[in-house]
Amino acid sequence: MRVIAAPNPFKGSLGSPAAAAAMAAGIRRALPEAEVVQIPVADGGEGTVEALVAAGAGELVIVTVEGPLGDPVAAQFGMIEGGRTAVVELAASSGLPLVSSERRDPRVTSSYGFGQVLEAARSRGGKRIIAGIGGSATNDAGAGMAQALGFRLLDEEGRELPRGGAALARLARIDASAVDAGWREVKLDVAVDVTNPLTGPEGATATYGPQKGATPDMVRELDAALANFAAVVKRDLGREVDQVPGAGAAGGAGAGLMAFLDARLTRGAALVVDASGLDRQLEGAAALVTGEGRVDWQSAYGKGPVEVARRARDAGVPAYLIAGSLGDGWEKVLDEGVTRVYPISEEPMPLAEMEQRAAELLAGAAERLFRELASSAISSPGRRSGGEPE
Repeated sequence: MRVIAAPNPFKGSLGSPAAAAAMAAGIRRALPEAEVVQIPVADGGEGTVEALVAAGAGELVIVTVEGPLGDPVAAQFGMIEGGRTAVVELAASSGLPLVSSERRDPRVTSSYGFGQVLEAARSRGGKRIIAGIGGSATNDAGAGMAQALGFRLLDEEGRELPRGGAALARLARIDASAVDAGWREVKLDVAVDVTNPLTGPEGATATYGPQKGATPDMVRELDAALANFAAVVKRDLGREVDQVPGAGAAGGAGAGLMAFLDARLTRGAALVVDASGLDRQLEGAAALVTGEGRVDWQSAYGKGPVEVARRARDAGVPAYLIAGSLGDGWEKVLDEGVTRVYPISEEPMPLAEMEQRAAELLAGAAERLFRELASSAISSPGRRSGGEPE
């Protein structure tokens, strides 16, 4: 009997590889004869590198790059598929947690370090790059990233623009002549979990700028700067990026990645689960167990656990979801392939204690779940129409 453990990260407590290991330990206590396949997943944000490196027995690489305000930071990325594919996260180099609350100013924070990470990944031989871009501290449309790769962003007098989103108001010309031609051979897939355009009332600045330190005046200034950026990109690079869904992700980095590197924006969970190899393992599996820290109505829209549950449903495999807590609308996941939602703890517990004991609780929940299922014929991958194992 083969069971797949494919959880999302449990934020604040466990990355998805550790969560998968805890689930596997509990399943084996309930079903010692079971073959448990661990496939950590993520949504394209924090934890994507760790999940795909673990799922693919890849390699973690650490490089020192510039943080959002120019301070050196140690950023990690992954190499999978024998080094042919790199996995990067923008947040590792340009993330909001790297800037203390009193220093947050999206007019000056830059994605330059993210460009350095991308170059390091390409230099190690990656012909395909999977990029998760959630959690940024920046609002520069990937301009800093582009500068790190050799693009020259110039003002009316031919001077290089300084770092930060505010400077884009003075962008007059983009010079790509110094960019390494090797980038033309790289396929870049970007995991996004938002549909915001670059500018406007639902754009990058209006929606996410305030959490990065933007005042109402800054929001207006930066939105106008991004509009100028989009106009120059259209003229100099021939790409219309302003109103593309997802262009506003990560302070407009979605737009920048399309403009400068011909990237393809893809729904995060689908992209990561594709790369994890889950589909190959579902054939002949008896059950799948997934999970995340909180399940609510948002979980049904693009989150990792629902993505794996949908694929399990399509393969005729029952999918069980272990949840740290339940929020409004959690029942929606039952319409998206989840057979049953199971609590991580049998009793109410303070969040701090739950996070501290997450591995223990997750293993215990998996054990209880599979002991309950042991009397059912879960060794059959088929399902009744009601969604329960046959």
